[in-house]
Amino acid sequence: MTLTSYSIQQIAQMASGRLFGNITTVVTKLAYDSRLVFNPAGVLFFAIKSGHLNGNTFVNALYQRGVRAFVVEKEYEIPNEMNDASFIVVENSLQALQRIASTHRSVFNLPVLAITGSNGKTIVKEWLGQVLGDSLKVTRSPRSFNSQIGVPLSVWQLNDESEFGIFEAGISKPGEMDSLREILKPTLGLITNIGAAHQENFSSLDEKLREKLILFKDVDTVFYKLDDELIHHSIMKLYPQKEKLTWGIHPDSNLRLLSSEADNGQLQMTLQWQKKSFNVILPFSDKISQENALPVILLMLYKGFGFDGISRFMLQLQPVAMRMEQIEGIDGSLIINDSYNSDFTSLEVALDFLEQQGRKKGRQRTLILSDLLQTGIEPKILYPRIADLIKIRGVERLIGVGSEIAGYASCFRPNDSFYKTTEELLTAIPRLSFRNEAILIKGARSFEFERISEQLEQKQHSTCLEINLNALIYNFKTFKSRLNPQTRLLAMVKASGYGSGAFEIASALQHHKVDYLGVAFADEGMELRKAGIQTPIMVMSPEVKSFNQMLQYKLEPEIYGFRILEAFCQHVAKSGEEETGIHLKVDTGMHRLGFYPEDAEELVVYLKKRNKIRVLSVFTHLAGTDDSVYDAFTSQQIGRFSTFADIIEKGLGYRVWRHALNSAGIERFPQYQFDMVRLGIGLYGVSSLPENPLLNVVTLKTYVSQIKTVKTGETIGYSRRGSVSANGRIAVLPIGYADGLNRRLSNGVGQVLVRGKLCPIVGNICMDMCMIDVSGMDIPEGEEVVVFGDEHPLTQMAEKLDTIPYEVLTSISQRVKRVYFKE
Repeated sequence: MTLTSYSIQQIAQMASGRLFGNITTVVTKLAYDSRLVFNPAGVLFFAIKSGHLNGNTFVNALYQRGVRAFVVEKEYEIPNEMNDASFIVVENSLQALQRIASTHRSVFNLPVLAITGSNGKTIVKEWLGQVLGDSLKVTRSPRSFNSQIGVPLSVWQLNDESEFGIFEAGISKPGEMDSLREILKPTLGLITNIGAAHQENFSSLDEKLREKLILFKDVDTVFYKLDDELIHHSIMKLYPQKEKLTWGIHPDSNLRLLSSEADNGQLQMTLQWQKKSFNVILPFSDKISQENALPVILLMLYKGFGFDGISRFMLQLQPVAMRMEQIEGIDGSLIINDSYNSDFTSLEVALDFLEQQGRKKGRQRTLILSDLLQTGIEPKILYPRIADLIKIRGVERLIGVGSEIAGYASCFRPNDSFYKTTEELLTAIPRLSFRNEAILIKGARSFEFERISEQLEQKQHSTCLEINLNALIYNFKTFKSRLNPQTRLLAMVKASGYGSGAFEIASALQHHKVDYLGVAFADEGMELRKAGIQTPIMVMSPEVKSFNQMLQYKLEPEIYGFRILEAFCQHVAKSGEEETGIHLKVDTGMHRLGFYPEDAEELVVYLKKRNKIRVLSVFTHLAGTDDSVYDAFTSQQIGRFSTFADIIEKGLGYRVWRHALNSAGIERFPQYQFDMVRLGIGLYGVSSLPENPLLNVVTLKTYVSQIKTVKTGETIGYSRRGSVSANGRIAVLPIGYADGLNRRLSNGVGQVLVRGKLCPIVGNICMDMCMIDVSGMDIPEGEEVVVFGDEHPLTQMAEKLDTIPYEVLTSISQRVKRVYFKE
């Protein structure tokens, strides 16, 4: 491969500028940001004016760092001491950059697809790169390089091995697209959609659309969604003679979507092309992915792909991460996870970021790199270039993964290490030391480098729900000690163990010989069985469609009415089961699920005719055991329950267990233990009796993301609801209502614990964060914060919300990590 290379004299001509100084310089790289210049060799720096910044002010510093080629504007006075450098003087540096890129584009006679639209440009571009990259050497925009600067830098990547170009073009105001069109000189044009993005500088959606469509002035073929009437009518008006290929559900679409159905995380589409139907499965189930995939499929058809090839490639599509992820790593390290692209240009961009982050805290710079795929560069040229690049960028440690990069190990330093597969590296990681390093993880999707990131991530530095299994078992044993020796105990683990994790809780309880487990739905019980839980499981809210699961996994249903009883009996009869146990529920005053007490006689008659059904227990739900005001009503419920149970047991002629007490009932009504009790919220340390020595089980923790000083008169948060005392301090926490922190705790209602002090929540709680008042406290960023826990009980938060602890616990989002520990 021949790298993009021009003499400085050629560059001056391309830029329509005047050349001063050294006329022998050779240019291979373009730069506009002084912070991103690491290796000065071959760099041409454009001193661009942008807002309050003037690129001229960075010339001297770059000269001191070895840069010897500059594009400057007329007012810049070239210092005499820089006579060994090349200066191209122009009217406008940005326009000079664009003219250079436009001339460079003219060198290559190849098809170029330009993509514009309000949303989806980058994903469509990246997916096209994935599907076309195996058969063509594709050059495409890095990331979202679609601006007045990004487009010329993208086009500069074109080289003599490029066979197909895919570039994004974005605008933010009128008059911008014509310059991008001149740079790209596209032969094909695609518009994804038109929407409200960047609308502020346009008088109407029509005006913005017309500006975007300028891009297609000289293309041969336009691709668009026929269902969008505004786009369709505009294209027909502006370009009536151009070839048009469309997608959509409209009957006249060239690629017509006949149907789509989401199932098990995938999306199956039935499509029609040239009167022939074919099926495509996407490895995503959302409608946005469908919208982005249809233009990709249309382009593949245009390029001659067959239906089978399209189906194969689409099923293999990889998700596109839109930004590099930065995560705190083990032993003071920083993880930079970039699986966005696996090409040379994106590696350069990622190394820029690594250099910046490594510099901040003096961290050693480490690169974990896979084989680079679909680069269009021969390996014998590519890997020596990578070796030079990482040396220049100050990477002190390379860990290479893949047979290709390992085959070029001799190009790298002796202390660099190589592994043939990701599995080999994962096995080796425990033996490798990663201490105070900035680690860039850069891999092609097929290498599944997210597994490496997960292993190196510092799990403690995030919002998490800690579950103390020792405390849970202590509470279990405390309640069990209150029971008669013969009384059984059923532990409720529904709603994912009240938000704490069903399997982990169930496993600990099974180890300590709990008699029964209770879940709400059959699929919860099924997952416990699959995970190895063998304790009897009662399903409190069975559904007819779940009967197969229940029989297969030996789950025992609550039967609460004649309709579901009849359906279950019929299902058991058809299944061939010998005998199946059920639990009858009677409604004694809760007025939720359950038979009426007066149904007892009819039930007996019905059940005596079904010899494959055995009643294991009869139970009821008490409505007010936690409040002495309702004690008389509780006794009334027990009376109704006992009468019902007596009739059932006598009529069936065999012993049937009885149970009525919940957590509060166990504490306050020991005389009503019967044969079994049901323990729920009490497991987690919530008691109706102040003197009950239960332990807290769950602690919701987060940490301080940032500390801010708020001046007098300034407000905090949405709707400007929050304020603190004069020059007070707030801490921003990475927890919000999407994590389960109820928005009603805003504006001082809720408090969190920081170093033993309760700090009020300030302003409105946001989706992903909230702010607290830490005025007068000297705490650093990263300080631990307890939302609720041992010293700041869950019950206090529930009281502030005028609700019950159940609701608070079960509201904690699944995106909050659960951490289980034993002391």
